[in-house]
Amino acid sequence: MLTMLTEQIKKTFKDAARKLTGPKKRAFTAQVALDYFGGSARKTEAVMGWDRVSIQRGLETLATGVPYKDNYTARGRKKCEEILPHLADDIRELVEGQAQADPKFQTQFQYLKMSARAVRDALISEKGYSDEELPSRQAIGRLLNRLGYRLRKPSKPNP
Repeated sequence: MLTMLTEQIKKTFKDAARKLTGPKKRAFTAQVALDYFGGSARKTEAVMGWDRVSIQRGLETLATGVPYKDNYTARGRKKCEEILPHLADDIRELVEGQAQADPKFQTQFQYLKMSARAVRDALISEKGYSDEELPSRQAIGRLLNRLGYRLRKPSKPNP
């Protein structure tokens, strides 16, 4: 079975698989495994260089008709509000008196007179968080933006 595939055919299959994604790619690689490698994901991986687990999932989908469910939402790092559920409430308490509305009423954001670094330091000193458990200054700034606050540099006084 393996002798039927020339280098040109392998190159064509690899090019086609590279252009496909997700369920279409799994179905294609599984069909190649069925047609040319006796349904063996290991042989297909050895000859074609494709991921064996992906081929196996494609074979299972072809056999059962039930598509494999991708879990893309579980990827990546969770937001700091999910890791520390009380962090958003504690930040709101800290910046409550420091925020002011947009003077021109062009946006719904409230402007802060304190920086993200100052908010982080206040969380450590006033709310009892440790330096290790709190996210970075940049992450606190992104959280402030999600909460509806914008950081603005203090304007220089005009003479």
